[in-house]
Amino acid sequence: MQELSGERVLMRIHITEGDTYEGDALSERILALIRERRYAGATIFRGAMSFGAHSRLHSDRVEMLALDLPLVIECVETEDNIRQILPDIDRMIGGGLITLERANVVLYRPDAETRESAR
Repeated sequence: MQELSGERVLMRIHITEGDTYEGDALSERILALIRERRYAGATIFRGAMSFGAHSRLHSDRVEMLALDLPLVIECVETEDNIRQILPDIDRMIGGGLITLERANVVLYRPDAETRESAR
């Protein structure tokens, strides 16, 4: 397990479920890229409602029949690693938003069961 503590960078990628890259779900391709690079981890969050640059509403409300819910992918890593992956993610994303902010990592470790199985 890699060391991850102290000041790091939190990258947030805002896209939607309907976004694709080369025929695959964009969110899954981004997560696979992050995992392939052996970064510390990433999480995809599904939102209930959002709008972006074109003010098109994305919602989970049934009456809106939205199947294109907002997604946010978060990854905390070293600044160098984030800067290295940004051009690749930029090539994959048609429309969306990427933000970076400083994060102070206080704790990063697997749960007890995972630690035991690794021994």
